[in-house]
Amino acid sequence: MPSGLLKACSTAAVLLPLLCPTRLHAQDAGPLPPLVTPETRTAIERGLRFLGQTQSRDGSWRHSGDFGQYPVAMTALAGLALLAGGNTATEGPWAPQVARAADFLLASAGPEGLISSPDEETRSMHGHGFSLLFLAELLGVDGDLARQERIRAVLRRAVDLTARSQSELGGWMYTPDSRSDEGSVTITQLQGLRACRNAGIAVPKAVIDAALGYLEKSVLPDGGIAYRADRQGESRPPITAAAVACWYNAGLYEHPLAVKALEYTRRRIGRGATQEGTWGHYFYAHLYMSQIMWLSSRENWEWYFPAMRDRLLATQLADGSWIGDSVGKTYGTAIALLILQTPMGYLPILQR
Repeated sequence: MPSGLLKACSTAAVLLPLLCPTRLHAQDAGPLPPLVTPETRTAIERGLRFLGQTQSRDGSWRHSGDFGQYPVAMTALAGLALLAGGNTATEGPWAPQVARAADFLLASAGPEGLISSPDEETRSMHGHGFSLLFLAELLGVDGDLARQERIRAVLRRAVDLTARSQSELGGWMYTPDSRSDEGSVTITQLQGLRACRNAGIAVPKAVIDAALGYLEKSVLPDGGIAYRADRQGESRPPITAAAVACWYNAGLYEHPLAVKALEYTRRRIGRGATQEGTWGHYFYAHLYMSQIMWLSSRENWEWYFPAMRDRLLATQLADGSWIGDSVGKTYGTAIALLILQTPMGYLPILQR
């Protein structure tokens, strides 16, 4: 669990997102959280080094996989992984990389509010949502006052864009003008909006309520979540784990649908010791599975993390990276680091 320092900071981090000024770093020698072994710390250091050394000059990450580059989404995820290691834009060994990532995303924000690189990204809303999350998590710990104001201005416009793009059912689709919806984009927007609200950015309650309602419309009898609210097809384990994370972010730990969905994810996703079955998206699933195991209970975390930790350590490549879901090394490395660094307790979105 987080150290005494982080426990002392957690309430303020959630309510005001101004974390205590003293920061610990994954690279520092010293006591490790339970279940984080010295080998885990070494793997984290190697992964952070990979990200730090592969950032483009403009602040983005452009490692591509089978689905293209998507620099905004990859930059936001890589930035979150650096933040999860205790780095900020002004403090920590990878502070310059965090600052450049933030500047790239701020420069990618258009006047209408969309955070995207339109010449490179045909499906922009995943990256937009991840950018909401990264910039909101960074806001309270950025020591550059001018950048803080830029972040606030961009987030206000970005939240407005998300609100305007919500479908009648309460969800979102791949582009802001589609007026349609599906589960994974909806979850990305919802978690980004919750992070913005925690960071003091005004978010209409009606938008979040409608998005939570969308999740409820998507629940199937087995407790899983369908790809869309029309409930066609089977439950999707990765989207189910992500939905539970959103319920938890909203404080709905005992919501009957969240409780049933949590049981479903334990049964279908498991501890990560083996590759996925027929449902795919292994890294995406465990990005959220790790969150809900951490947030739900110590027992769940102790059941889940050792097996997932050991699998990640066994599959790390020689250059310190992981390849994730055919999306590429940036994606896989960022998600692996977010999982391994969860017990460090730096991200407000992971503080119960």
